[in-house]
Amino acid sequence: MGERRPRRTTPAPPPIETELKYAVRDPAALRVWLDGDGLAGIPGLMAAASGIREVEDLYIDTTRGALARHGFGARLRRHGTKVTLTVKSVGRDDPAGGDQPGARALRRRIELEGAATMHLDPESWPASPARELVDELRGGARLRPRFVVRQARHEWQLSDADGKALLTFDAVEVHVGRRRAGSFTTLEVESADGGEALLRRVAAALEGTGLVEPEPRSKDELAQGIVAAFQAGPLPPLVPPKVPKSPGIRPEDPLAEAGRKVLRLHLARMLAYEAGTRSGADPEDLHKMRVATRRMRAAWRTFGDAFKPGIRRRYVRSIRGIADALGAVRDLDVIIEGVEAVLPTLGPEDRDGLEVYLADRRAARAAARSALLALLDSRDYRDIVETALDFTETPGAGGIRTTGRGPALVRDTAASRVFLAWEQVRAHDAAIAWADPVALHALRIDLKRLRYTIEAFREVLPTRAERIVAEIVRVQDHLGLLNDADVAAAQARLWLIEHAAGIDPAVAGAVGRYLRGREAEVARLRRRFPVLWRRIMAPAFRRALAAAVAEI
Repeated sequence: MGERRPRRTTPAPPPIETELKYAVRDPAALRVWLDGDGLAGIPGLMAAASGIREVEDLYIDTTRGALARHGFGARLRRHGTKVTLTVKSVGRDDPAGGDQPGARALRRRIELEGAATMHLDPESWPASPARELVDELRGGARLRPRFVVRQARHEWQLSDADGKALLTFDAVEVHVGRRRAGSFTTLEVESADGGEALLRRVAAALEGTGLVEPEPRSKDELAQGIVAAFQAGPLPPLVPPKVPKSPGIRPEDPLAEAGRKVLRLHLARMLAYEAGTRSGADPEDLHKMRVATRRMRAAWRTFGDAFKPGIRRRYVRSIRGIADALGAVRDLDVIIEGVEAVLPTLGPEDRDGLEVYLADRRAARAAARSALLALLDSRDYRDIVETALDFTETPGAGGIRTTGRGPALVRDTAASRVFLAWEQVRAHDAAIAWADPVALHALRIDLKRLRYTIEAFREVLPTRAERIVAEIVRVQDHLGLLNDADVAAAQARLWLIEHAAGIDPAVAGAVGRYLRGREAEVARLRRRFPVLWRRIMAPAFRRALAAAVAEI
């Protein structure tokens, strides 16, 4: 006997959602009809109200809309601790029916569902046909949030001899980031078994009220229209969060959670100084806003390996752009303040000549400030801030999942992180004797990193750590003055070179003398530095640092 051929199997057809969709003309009147005798008046229909459910849906896609291009939409629905991934086909499949009740409101779509998490990484979701489809359609691209739809759902369970259905009366709000973009009200009746006879009987009653009209668009499509109109309009003001007194770190905190707390503190500080930065009344507001961005970047260096690499890279890149725009203005503020401080000590000729240079620096600052304000007014900046707020206010967001020993804790890792930062500082000692201003500036950056690392863990360190920080600040401030003088000299030199052919000799002479004065200040500060440096390199400093971290 020959071998039997295996039977050919055809793949099972995808699940189909069959439902009526309506826009609501008069929500209050319709609710009265539903709660009264409206549904009860349909012969043979049993209707049981199920109460109200609060539902939140996060609609997702890739940056270039890969799912939408293939004719699908996807959402993550969170209800309590349960998260469900739903993938539906986009577009309307018009059932035959012509002028029958519900013909224009009836919609059939492919619908796949599966368990998921709120992390936008399909690999972290349990296996399901819905996950497989999303993975296939995205083609390896990252998923990103599009918008959030929040619904207050009034539900009625319907049944009769023809089948069962669920009627939902939804008050819907659409949110983009932390902003409310708009709202709408819908009524949907979804068949529990795919049958249409019950839906058509309900449709006849609903359409007879005149309170609803067929709505062929899905919530996804309705929300898209609201989001598009919202993004075309002006940005509403962002209310900054309250600045906490301290991060609130505890020794038993997972490292990622401690990092999130530190980031939240400095993000709140950055936003607290935004209004003053915009007004320009006090240059210190801009300075403090810039410092907050630096501390956030420092926090990522300290805690970054506790987070997923992609999250760390995106966050640091976005903060760097803000810091650079702030730094362009702040650097010119320092130069302008330095020139203004020198002017009263000069004779009339040098003062007049230096005023020409000062006017040029002020014009450059005005241009840099205009670029900064354009950034702060942009949607890119708002998106960065809102994404960062969501991240820092969501416990567990972005943390690396660990196995075996569990997540790294503050008490287990803080000491090594402090000492790693200290080693970066100590490595400069071999070259201090001949270090030029560029090398000393690199040392200053490493000193800041050491200070910021200690301060990140300040709540779990003994109070004597304050004396260690004060010693670091003393050295850091000295190097800051040296760097300011060196940058001022370099800027003056560059200005003279660029304007050599067109400036008055008296102006060139005045700026040249200012340049030499800044160079002399660099040399003076350089000569005094070794005394401060020896205090940092002394065994007493190292012992104090070791004793402090030993108490964590």
